[in-house]
Formats: sequence, structure tokens, C-alpha cells
Amino acid sequence: MKTSNKIMSLLEVLRHAGIQRAAGRKVAFTNGVFDILHEGHLDVLEEAKRHAQYVVVGINSDKSVTRMKGPSRPVLIQNRRAAVVAGLANVDAVVIFNEDTPLELIKVLSPDVLLKGGDWDFKDIVGNDIVPKVVQVKTRIAISDSLIIEAIQSTVKCAKCAERDK
Repeated sequence: MKTSNKIMSLLEVLRHAGIQRAAGRKVAFTNGVFDILHEGHLDVLEEAKRHAQYVVVGINSDKSVTRMKGPSRPVLIQNRRAAVVAGLANVDAVVIFNEDTPLELIKVLSPDVLLKGGDWDFKDIVGNDIVPKVVQVKTRIAISDSLIIEAIQSTVKCAKCAERDK
């Protein structure tokens, strides 16, 4: 399937997930900003494919990222973030959502498995009380989009300081 065909509206995702369920396959869901793809994302997506045959990824819209992370985020616009995630072999569908949490999306999709990185407290995983199976994925390293962006920003600031101090 072409990468662009994996980016779907909610109605398309529901239709495709229904087809998968009718064929006896399980549906997994995970979500995030996916501003800078890193090893933690890959760990969660690989684990999702081990638990289900159809993996749906919810990506926060630009507006929801800005509300949660501040005016400097996202770094990449939602269509680019969605395209990168859709390009991964372990991902079957990508849907962009505008809310700050994926709760309504989870309620409608009703996945068989919900996955989040192991750095999340179970009580903070949105949907943990409505999805039958929740998997906290132990990631190779403790990393996040925010940590990577902060490191880049501090390096850029230091480089500017060094240039100014010459």
C-alpha cells in the first residue's frame, strides 16, 4: 500500500478496521505527536505489530500540539508527520485528530490493544479504562520529541553565542 493511502480520515480508518476485524484480525492503536521520529516510537510500533495485525496511529493535529506544547511546536506540520509515520512498514493506518487526547478516537475505534511507551504512568494512559488490553512498551532508551528538540535548540543557541563572542 502506498504511504499516502495509509493516511485516512476517521471514517476510512473505521471502515478498514472493520474489514480487518471481520477477517478475524486484531486492531492495535497508539498515538502521539511524532514531531521527530525516534527509537522509542519505533519500539512502540514494532510491539504493536506483535500484538495485532492492523496498527492504527493517531497523530495530534498542529493545533492540538501547539495547545499542549506551546507556540514553538510542532516542528513539522501534521501532514509531514503523518507521511513519515505512514511510511513505516509496521503502520497500517494514520489518522490525525484535533483533540488534546485521543479519548474520543479510542472510543469510536475500540481497538483490541492500546500501546504506549513505558515512560507513561499507567493511570495517565488515555483509554486504559476502556481498551481490553493495554501494553506499556519498554523502550531501548528514555527519549522523547521534546528532549531531542531541547537538545537541538540548546546546541543552536550555543553556536550563536560562540559566533557572537568571537
